[in-house]
Amino acid sequence: MNGFRKLVGRLAARPTGAGRAPFAAVAVTDQDGLVTSWSSEAEHLFGYGAAEIIGRPVTDLLAADGKARHRDGHPLDVEVHLRPLVGTKRETGFLLTALHRGESTNGPGDDSLVRWLFDQHPTAIALYGGDGLLERQNQQMIRISGRSDEDLRGKVLTRTLANPEFEELQQRIFEVLESGNPQSEEYFTQAPSETRRRMWAVDLLPLKDAAGRTRGVGVSTYDFSKEYDSRERLALVSEARTRIGSSLKVAQTAHELAEVAVPRFADLAAVDLLDPVFRGDAPAPVRIGPVQLRRAACMTASPVDWDCPGPDGVIRHPASSPIARCMTTGQAVVCHIADPDIARWFAEDPVQATRARNSGAHSLIAVPIHARGTVLGAALFIRYATTRKPFRPDDLTVTEDLVARAAVCLDNARRFTRERGIALALQRALLPRGLAVHPAAETAARYLPAGDDAHVGGDWYDVIPLPGARIGLVVGDVVGHGINASATMGRLRTAVRTLADIDLPPDELLTHLDDIVTHADGEHQTDGTAEIPGDTGATCLYAVYDPLSGTCSLARAGHPAPALVQPDGTSTLIELPPGPPLGLGSLPFEAADVTLPEGSLLALFTDGLVTGRDRDIDAGLATLRHALAEPASSLETLCDTVLDALHPSPRTDDIVLLLARTRILDEDHVAQWDVPGDPAAVAEARRRAGAQLAAWGLDEVAFITELVVSELVTNAIRYAEGPVRLTMIKDENLICEVSDGSSTSPHLRRARVFDEGGRGLYMVAELTQRWGTRYTRQGKTIWAEVGSHPS
Repeated sequence: MNGFRKLVGRLAARPTGAGRAPFAAVAVTDQDGLVTSWSSEAEHLFGYGAAEIIGRPVTDLLAADGKARHRDGHPLDVEVHLRPLVGTKRETGFLLTALHRGESTNGPGDDSLVRWLFDQHPTAIALYGGDGLLERQNQQMIRISGRSDEDLRGKVLTRTLANPEFEELQQRIFEVLESGNPQSEEYFTQAPSETRRRMWAVDLLPLKDAAGRTRGVGVSTYDFSKEYDSRERLALVSEARTRIGSSLKVAQTAHELAEVAVPRFADLAAVDLLDPVFRGDAPAPVRIGPVQLRRAACMTASPVDWDCPGPDGVIRHPASSPIARCMTTGQAVVCHIADPDIARWFAEDPVQATRARNSGAHSLIAVPIHARGTVLGAALFIRYATTRKPFRPDDLTVTEDLVARAAVCLDNARRFTRERGIALALQRALLPRGLAVHPAAETAARYLPAGDDAHVGGDWYDVIPLPGARIGLVVGDVVGHGINASATMGRLRTAVRTLADIDLPPDELLTHLDDIVTHADGEHQTDGTAEIPGDTGATCLYAVYDPLSGTCSLARAGHPAPALVQPDGTSTLIELPPGPPLGLGSLPFEAADVTLPEGSLLALFTDGLVTGRDRDIDAGLATLRHALAEPASSLETLCDTVLDALHPSPRTDDIVLLLARTRILDEDHVAQWDVPGDPAAVAEARRRAGAQLAAWGLDEVAFITELVVSELVTNAIRYAEGPVRLTMIKDENLICEVSDGSSTSPHLRRARVFDEGGRGLYMVAELTQRWGTRYTRQGKTIWAEVGSHPS
């Protein structure tokens, strides 16, 4: 009671001021200070209803210093007066009046308007003094911070609000005080009074006096989550255009879609595709019912994954699942975990229901992946309750745009996979399936297609057995990639084999091959297509090795020169006259003859082996020479050693490597005699051939061989020029060769009944497996294979 009287005295002594009426709020108490009457203005000002305050001490409305206090505890900027109500004999009670500061009978002044604007502005505002401590905050800021002015006044943010974002904000307040320059920042954080994270825009303004000195900082903040979401959606779609589709791999493209979505849009993103898509095939239409998909990619921002595939990567979705529904209807669906459709799904799949509950998922979006009228699979996006708000129907727009971009890229990757598979199958079918054992050289080869992101090129090689125990080695590279390049490679390889079969020297073979390409190019230009044929600009290297003389004849058409490793380990590049690529000009091709010691290593290759994105050809050739000189147990091992040292990863071009280690046929396999130009020498040649066959143990073919030798030597002496030379080679088949100095081509004809001659070559053709003619600089050689000798 004494305290109440002291308070009455202090409040009654306050000056009322001239013209201060009417009062903002009125209340009446009894003489003990208990409230007996309560006006509507008082209810609005103090926040108490009449039923709540009547009968309670008036001191509940005031702080210890006599200042008015709202029901929630924050101070009121009002002047309070308490005056006695005097009856006829004594005081009957007291009248409490509260007037907003600055109010008068003439209406509010400028200060009141500013104060009301500050307190009632929808933007949260706080004022900080020159020491960086909070002085005042408006009602919106109090709501956001969850703390009253009394809790925060005179303190730094970090003492009461423990959050990294608040620490950064306090530091920026100090920076504005020091620099006097305004700052703006965005924070994605959870306010103390909020249950989820929002995006807040914060502006810090220096408060300066008339002299321009910074006296404080004003901080305003507002929630622009909606604007931020719209901006993020646009940014997400824009990012998808640049990040999705960088690869032509199906799995990589699916992974890029998941990476773009998590964590910016969803907490989990999974991409499931129909199995034929991985093989490059177009899947069949999806029917209503369960669907079986294979997981292509999954990205999550949480350690908990609620949608795990089986050990084979296959996920089976029941007909009631969002994935199955969106694929059969072709429409995206957005669901909350509590939706009846999800409840039916979980009833059919209790395992998924348990995983969903354990992960805390609250909403999901399922979108079909379809491109060019074909459904390829579906994408699933999930949000968890602990991180962000649930998906809304308006999120479908950005999701469909995102998946539509990925769908086109996935279909491109699928088509590329199919085309690449066809090209690889075609190319492997056209390349040698295995290198046969040949007496002239031991060979080994490798073909590596370009990496998965690159189209298959047209690199190719071949090892061609030639008459006289010789061997042809060829490596080529066509222009372009894909199926057309493989088909072009097949045409060129067939042409080279055909030209090699007529035993043309390397330079003449390339000349004829160039003519074929030029004519094909002319035919291609008349078909109305704009595509440049892969034959034009193709490169080729052709070499013929003769194990009798140890001579290798080589010519190239725009192709890298081969490498040579001598038996002593010295490695060099063979100097060959450069020839133009095929189909590009009329410059002649020149051949070079190189004598190779027995055991020499010849390496033919395409440019993909020695070039790369980060390596020039000179460095590649140096590495190749060093790798070829490395000791190896076999040519197969050496091929692997060279590829390990040279081929770039990932490869951007095909690689071909063909190795040949030369041999020299000794006298146990070769017999040679010079034959005089006298018809009487035929009998001696036949006798020597018979003796050699006996020495080799080939008596069973002696009769046929002597007859063939007799006919070939007779023709050379009778119709050609000297010198005449007889050669017999013991290979898988017995080979007889007769060389002379004439370039006249022999002619096979059918003799008439009474003709005395003309039957020699006909008998040779009938008695041998095959025969033919090859031309040399000195003349020609007629050869015939007599048959297999005993093993």
